[in-house]
Amino acid sequence: MAEYGEWTRKGATLSDTTAQAEYGVSRDFIIEGIEAAKLEYRPGAIWGNPYLRILRSQLERYIAEELGEGYLAKVKSQTELRKIKKEISDLKKQLTALQDRKAALEESLKVSQATESCHGPRPTASGREAEDRACLG
Repeated sequence: MAEYGEWTRKGATLSDTTAQAEYGVSRDFIIEGIEAAKLEYRPGAIWGNPYLRILRSQLERYIAEELGEGYLAKVKSQTELRKIKKEISDLKKQLTALQDRKAALEESLKVSQATESCHGPRPTASGREAEDRACLG
């Protein structure tokens, strides 16, 4: 039996499709667990497509009973490794984009500083003549 509030806790439930992807079990395996009263489920539908919502803790317990603790540990490690690799890839893309933006901003600052030194504000007439001579060479 599910604990109080387990159905509403974030990450505590998953669909049969997600269970197939994360744990490598078939829909038939999940249905066998439901029929054996090892898994509780709630039916759902998204855009008219039906799915089964099951509790992650019960599914992991059922997998450990049927397929062994070693299988469960291996599959969970593979899933975590896949998520970590994806996050690293996303961070590399974000870093590349930030480095490109940084280079563009630095370049625009160099250009604006070069033009400002020759065409910037000139407070006095004598200062203006000195700057004009410096810019002209």
